[in-house]
Amino acid sequence: MILAADIGGTKTALGIYSHDQGPRSPLAEGRFLSQDYASLEDIVSEFLSDKEVPLTRASIAVAGPVVGSRAEITNLSWVVEADPLSQALGDVPVNLLNDLAAIAHGVPHLQAEDLDIINRGDPMPHGAKAVIAPGTGLGEGFLIWNGTRYQACPSEGGHADFAPNDSLQDELLLYLRRHYDHVSCERACSGMGVPSLYAFFKESGRLSEPEWLQEQLSEARDQTPVIARSAAEEGVEISKATMNLFVSILGSEASNMALKVLATGGVYLAGGIPPRILPYFKGGLFMQAFTHKGRFSDFLAKVPVYVILYPKVGLMGAACHGLEI
Repeated sequence: MILAADIGGTKTALGIYSHDQGPRSPLAEGRFLSQDYASLEDIVSEFLSDKEVPLTRASIAVAGPVVGSRAEITNLSWVVEADPLSQALGDVPVNLLNDLAAIAHGVPHLQAEDLDIINRGDPMPHGAKAVIAPGTGLGEGFLIWNGTRYQACPSEGGHADFAPNDSLQDELLLYLRRHYDHVSCERACSGMGVPSLYAFFKESGRLSEPEWLQEQLSEARDQTPVIARSAAEEGVEISKATMNLFVSILGSEASNMALKVLATGGVYLAGGIPPRILPYFKGGLFMQAFTHKGRFSDFLAKVPVYVILYPKVGLMGAACHGLEI
C-alpha cells in the first residue's frame, strides 16, 4: 500500500492506495487546508493517527519545482524534503514529483465522463498532450509517448512572461508591472490573478463596482469565487468582464503550450477553476484566443481541448506514480 498526496497552495489531499483497489479507489482519504498547518509532516501525522496500515512507499505531488529530493511550495511557506518525511513515516521510501507531473500521470487513466470537450479537434495517436491548470497558481506540464506508454513531464511554464494578445491586455500588462517586478502568466491567469484582473477594470475606471460586491470582496478570504459567482449568478458587468478576460488569457497561454510541445494529442485544462466556469469556455472566447496564432491558426483548430472534470486527478496521478502504473 502507498500513501499519495497532492499538495496545493490552498488544499492538501491525502490518500492510501493499493494495487488491488487501484488509483481511483482509495482505502482512506482526507483533505486539509494547507495554510492551517506548519508543515506536510503535521498533516500526514494527523491523517495517519487513526490508521494502522503497512505503507511500502509514498508518492507526494507538490505545487512547485522538485530539485533532487527537495521542493519548495510556490504559494505556500513550506519546504518538503523526502528524507525527513520518510523518517516520519517509519523509513518508507518517499518520491516527490511536481503536481502537474502528477496530473499528467493521471491523464491516461481518465474516462470519457471525466472530461468535457471544448474542441473535438482531430487527435493524433500517440501525439504529445499538454496540461495547463489554473488553480491557486498556474501549473503546466505535458506527456510524451516513449514508444510504449505516455511519460509525464513537469514544467514551470506558468512562471514564464505574460504575453499580451491585444490592446486591452497591453494595458493590463502595464497595470500589473506597477505591482510586480516580474509579470508571469500566473499573475494574470490563476486564482491569485483573477482579483488583479478585477482591480484592473475597477482602478482604470472602465467599469464600476457595486457597493454590495465591494463589501463581499472585503470580507472574503479568497476573492476569486466571489467574482466568478457574481458574474454567473448576478450578471455583474465588472465581474463578467473579469472572467471573460481570464478565459481569453487562458486560451492564449494554452495554445502557447500546445505549440511548444506540439500537443497533437490534445490540451487538458485542469485545476480548480475550469470546471467551475464551464459556460465561459462554451461562449467562444477561449477558442478564439486559442486559435489566434497567425499561420498556425488552422493547426490549432485541429488540437482537441478538454476540461478535466474529475476533481481528484492530481491525487489519482500521484497514486498512479506510486503504484507504477
